[in-house]
Amino acid sequence: MRKLIAEFIGTAVLVFMGCGTAMLVGCDAASGSGYLITALAFGLTIVAMAYCVGNISGCHINPAVSLAFLIRGELSKKDFIGYAIAQVLGSFFGCCLLAVIFSLGKVEDMTGGFGANALAGVNGSFAAGLIVEIVLTFIFVLTILGVTSGKFDHGSFGGLIIGLALTFVHILGIGLTGTSVNPARSIAPAIFAAAKGNAAPIIALWVFIVGPFVGAALAAYVYDFLEYEN
Repeated sequence: MRKLIAEFIGTAVLVFMGCGTAMLVGCDAASGSGYLITALAFGLTIVAMAYCVGNISGCHINPAVSLAFLIRGELSKKDFIGYAIAQVLGSFFGCCLLAVIFSLGKVEDMTGGFGANALAGVNGSFAAGLIVEIVLTFIFVLTILGVTSGKFDHGSFGGLIIGLALTFVHILGIGLTGTSVNPARSIAPAIFAAAKGNAAPIIALWVFIVGPFVGAALAAYVYDFLEYEN
């Protein structure tokens, strides 16, 4: 139960800080600084949570990451299901906090929908968006597996490396899909955006579920191959 609570908290903080920052600064081509600030918000949240709940649950706070560990045999099916549920619930809680704050404070949501992912940057192309999410998730999860494999000692820098990797993929991905690489991060904002009348994120939501899962699975199999010793 403590692991599930840790995953819930971690994902809630990720959505609150990452999507909240996107809502404040906006993410459009005319304001490149908004890309960097939002990318840093997501990355720094991972750094903070890695050192906060990492020793408790591993700080997956992402069903795609949990899937990779499931494929590698480092997470049971029962734990995977529990982690995924806790992560999605955490995402909803983070969105609820943002909804309350932005409503009570009469703050404008510069993204038009809780920092939800969309395909505007790829001109609405589902295929292009899917490729973007698969590749970015592959890079991110491959980094995580390399840092946590145990074959090399990264000391106390593991959380920092993973956080920088998330920042790295966001810098490119924000302008294309808003960067998901995390189904839990995408589900709640899409539903909250739809409740506000913005249907685009919910229509494209499957891309931000399928893409990260496929990318994570590929990363797990590729890393198993790279790590295998005869």
